[in-house]
Formats: sequence, structure tokens, C-alpha cells
Amino acid sequence: MLARAVREVEAAAQRGRVTPAVRTKFQAVALLLRDERARVQAATNGSDGHRAEQLKRLDGIATILATTAVRDAGLLALLAEDAVASDAARALKRDILKSVGVEPAPEEVPPAESPAAPATLERRVVPQSVISRQLANPFLAPDFSAAPQRAPRPRRLAGWELMAPLLSSFERAGSGAPACMDLPFPTSRFTPAGSELMPHQAQLVAAAAAGHRTFLLADEPGLGKTAQSLLAAEAADAYPLLVVVPNVVKTNWAREAGRWTPHRAATVVQGNGDTIDGFADIVVVNYEVLDRHVGWLGDFGFRGMVVDEAHFIKNKTSQRSQHVLELSERVRARVPRPLLMALTGTPLINDIDDFRAIWQFLGWIDETGPRGELMDALEDTGLTPADPGFYAAARRCVIDLGIVRRRKVDVAADIPARRIADLPVELDGPAGRSIRAAERELARRMVARYETALAARESATVVEGIDHDLVRRVARWELKDATTAQAGENVFSMMRRIGQAKAGLAADYAAQLARSAGKVVFFAKHVDVMDAAEQTFTRQGVRFSSIRGDQTPASRQRNIDAFTSDPDVAVAVCSLTAAGVGLNLQVASNIVLAELSWTDAEQTQAIDRSHRIGQTEPVTAWRIIAAQTIDARIAELIDSKAGLAARALDGSDEEVSSSADVQLEALVTLLTDALSAVPQPGAA
Repeated sequence: MLARAVREVEAAAQRGRVTPAVRTKFQAVALLLRDERARVQAATNGSDGHRAEQLKRLDGIATILATTAVRDAGLLALLAEDAVASDAARALKRDILKSVGVEPAPEEVPPAESPAAPATLERRVVPQSVISRQLANPFLAPDFSAAPQRAPRPRRLAGWELMAPLLSSFERAGSGAPACMDLPFPTSRFTPAGSELMPHQAQLVAAAAAGHRTFLLADEPGLGKTAQSLLAAEAADAYPLLVVVPNVVKTNWAREAGRWTPHRAATVVQGNGDTIDGFADIVVVNYEVLDRHVGWLGDFGFRGMVVDEAHFIKNKTSQRSQHVLELSERVRARVPRPLLMALTGTPLINDIDDFRAIWQFLGWIDETGPRGELMDALEDTGLTPADPGFYAAARRCVIDLGIVRRRKVDVAADIPARRIADLPVELDGPAGRSIRAAERELARRMVARYETALAARESATVVEGIDHDLVRRVARWELKDATTAQAGENVFSMMRRIGQAKAGLAADYAAQLARSAGKVVFFAKHVDVMDAAEQTFTRQGVRFSSIRGDQTPASRQRNIDAFTSDPDVAVAVCSLTAAGVGLNLQVASNIVLAELSWTDAEQTQAIDRSHRIGQTEPVTAWRIIAAQTIDARIAELIDSKAGLAARALDGSDEEVSSSADVQLEALVTLLTDALSAVPQPGAA
């Protein structure tokens, strides 16, 4: 009964006839499905096999409900756990139960005077700046005219089941089968002055400039997918552009937008979006808050959409997948040939079915089979699934729609053998606010010390503006106190707190890298940061080895061997001081530096655990930087000291700058910035 009812709802949704009666039947099925699942799971009679078979059938019905709901926002809201059941839906539920001989249990009807709106609709918001954008200029209103429809053509393959053969064509591909569409000659026409694309990046931009509009960009991590996407949008004039990303990289996307498209305003959606710029060309939103913003995002008038780490949407029954698919559907319905890009280093996580949601986001398929352009390409092959050459031809058809896959080893001539990539993250919530408050308090303390020393000195000489010599003396006093005092906030305790706040984000990014690029080495300075990271890996089901200073030599070696030899151990969680030397971890080519060291030499030693003789792939070290904190200043200081050391050493192994230099300069910078914010005695 449930299966028949849900098929009727699905058919109505596919015809675009979602009437109130259809919504009532949809909600009644959802309510019955929820009850039936609970009943089967709680049942004690019957075999485990029988129970599993029943749950499998219920899962099939649930899948149809979810995929049908993607087509209509009203249906999607009815799937919420606390969505209010209408009187009609409850009555239909009782009728269905009676028709199969089940006496409905008496249920409590909520008072008519206090109906509750569906939770998903309650949470949805429209930021004030977006309303201002809509009201400020009528010419900014999005064009909601329907995209032109393809003229129907005879379908030789109309009677064939094509999805299974399409997916199977990728499983059957041999090792020499192409994995990337043909790309044109590179172009640098859209690259801003002072920046330079690598040839493989410029090829994708050239494809967008030539008119290609859908891409599954599956380059390995470290090959610059962000820059390619932003400049592809520039080449396609796909603005405004929506970018959906994991939380850990949204700040980096805004920074990269400023670098590669400096003339385009970018805004990041945080929480309810109170601080966003409604007039921005690029809107960056993370999966975690997409549910409350999907309404206004769908009406914004985007001409392009990028989904980063697109394997996040592989589960089509998940809420984030449904929201992404809904938004792409609305973009395609309202804009002729929009730019749609799915970015992922690993489009396949579990099996070939992981392609489905990504292909549907790109508009290549729908729930049942290929859509227009892909169907036309399959027709043009002149083959059917019964022909031996169909699978190779079908795979080529899909790849030509926009699959772009390059590996590091394939473009090794374009990229440096070793590079450091900074990934700024925002520290939200109480921890972030506490760290920023502590930094302000440290700055205030040093300012007071500076002003006291300035008032007490006997010299009659008046220094206009900031006395930089005195600033350095105050910074030295503060640093000396920090190394001897047992209590109070100082530069060392702040860096530790920042490391703790970054731990989860850094571990989350390392897990993403492990899934998409293979083994990852994760470095941290403090034990509690390592502990927090390992807890994150455990929650996500990522196996890891732990290499610490308090281990016995035998235990340490077992953990090293597990990481280097066991293919299922994805991450080595290493102490920056205990594992930064004497290890060979070249099995990994990606390194995550969750905490900053105080010297470039210590950082280099850690990277060289993987970047060493025998390494066959370019090595990328990802530094996780807490934006708008002293963490970012210290990263800049380490880099500047590294440049000075490189010039001074000229091949020597001697370290010309110590950790104390960076610590001192960090305090000097913090105090100078604080003094610059207030008028100084003697200043004009």
C-alpha cells in the first residue's frame, strides 16, 4: 500500500502537478513510513533476515519520498521531524491503516489555536541586506524567465534502461581509458595582474571561455581548483555566483576570491547572515547553515553555482544534498546555460552510485535517466546497451560533458615539488570570542606598560608618534614575564588556546584530504590538540596512528609501521617536536600543520618527513591559520624570517633566527597595532 501510494505521488511530482491532495498523500505516507519503521525495529518476533528485508523495503520507499521532495520545497518541508501533520493527512493515514486491516491507535490532536509552522520554515531567514538589494534597484531583480526548452527529437534509446549501463561504463573502464575531457589551449586572458595560472588551470578557464558550462572538476588536492572555479566564472560571466563549501574552507574561498577576482565583491554567510553584503557578486555559504538560507538563495538570481567537496552530497536523502539539488534545479530553470561546477578530489567514496547526486547537480541526469544533452550524445553514438562498443562510447559521452581529472604526477612540471598552502579558518563561537578578547587584553596590558614607561623616563627628548625603541623594550619585558610567570594570559597560552580551537577544523580538513588524496600526516605541538584531533578522526571513522614523545621506542615503531604499511590507516597524528625529525613518512604527500611552530626550521623539518628522497609526488603542506588573530601575524613572521634565513645562509645549516625572534616580533607587531589605533603624544 505504501509503495503504491508513494509511486502515485512521485508520478504527480514528475508531471509538475503537486496539488493539495498530492501533498496530503505525501505526508500521510511519510507518517506511516516513520511509524512502520519504528514498529519493525522494535519487533522481537521473526528472524533478523526478515526484519532486514522489511527495513530494506522501507528504505526504498524513503528514498522515493526524499527524491520526490527535492522537486518541490513544500514537500521537502513536510519531511521535517516536527512538521505539523494536517487534519487531512491524519485522516488519510487512518483510512490507509483501516484498508489493510490495522486499527489506528488513538492519537493526540494538537490544539487548533496553536499550530506550529514546519521547523525548516521556522529556521529560514532572509538577511536584511538581501532585502535591501531587492528594493534598492529594480534592475537587480533576478530574471525568472524559464530557460529555453530543447526541441523534441526522436529517441532511439527511449525504451532502454540507461542509468545502470552509464554507471557500469566507469566500472568497466580499463587502466588506459581517458579520464578527462579534451581541453583547449591555455588562456591567461582572465588572470588578474600580478598573478599567474599554471597551464593545467588555464586550460579549464579556456574551456569556460569557449562556452563549456558544466564541470566535474576532480583534480587532486593541491592543483588549484578554487582559482580555476573563480576564473571560469569570470570567463563565463556567471555572476552572481553561489559557492557552497565545507565550513573549514569558507574563509579561504573569500580570500582566494579577493586574489583571483579582486574586482568582484565576495561575502561569506555566517549564521543567520546578519553581516553579509547583499550586493556582492560572490556568495559563499557552508553546508551547515544552508537549510536556513535556501529560500532566498533560490530567488537571488545566481547565474553560476560551485559546490566544493562535492562528495558531501553523495547521500541524496541527506538534507544538505536535497538543498544543493534544489538550488541547482532552480538555477537551471531560470538561467539559460548557467555555470555549474562540482569540485572534489574523490568523486567516488564508496561505489559508482556516488556519481548520481553529482551528475544530477550538474543537470546531466534526473531521477530516472539521462537529460537532454547527455541523451543527445548517447543517441548520436548510434549504439544501444546491447552493442559491445556502447560502454566505452557512453563513458566518453559523460566525460565530454565536463569531467576534468588531473593528478599531481601528470602535471608535475607545472607545480613545485614542495609548497606550503595557507588555509585560514574563522574561530566562531565562545572559543573564538574568548581568544580575541584575550588578545585585546594582552594588547591593553602592553599599552599601559608602554604609557607608564613613557611617562616615567627622564629624557627630555620627545619622540613624535610611536617610540619604536620603547615598543621593543616593552615587548622584551612581556616576553620575559611570559617565560617565567605561572599565571596570566600571555603569547604562549594564547597560541595554545588557538591551537585547541583549530583542532577540530584542522582534523576535519585532514580527514577530507585522506578520503580524496590518500594518506595524510597531521602535525600539532600540544598533546591536547592531538587528543582533540584524534577524537574527530574517531567520530568520522578515520583510522589513524599516533606518534608522540611519551611512547616507548617499540610502541612508536609499531605506529609508524601501521601508517606506512597498512592501507586502512589514513592519518598519522604526530607531535611537532617528537616526530618532526628522524622519521620517514614519504608514503604521504599531504601534510596538515594544525599549529604553527616558532621557527621556519621546525616547520621545514616536519614537512621533510614526507618531502625526502624516494618521494614520487609533489608534497603540499597545509597550514591551518586562525584568521584575525595573532596566529596570522606569526605565520607572516615565520615566512619573513625564512626568506631572510635563505638569503643569509646561502646553503649553510646554521639557523640565523631563533624562536625568540618570532615571539618578540609578534608582540612588537601586536603592541604597534594597538598604539596605532590611538593618538600618540607629539603626533600631528
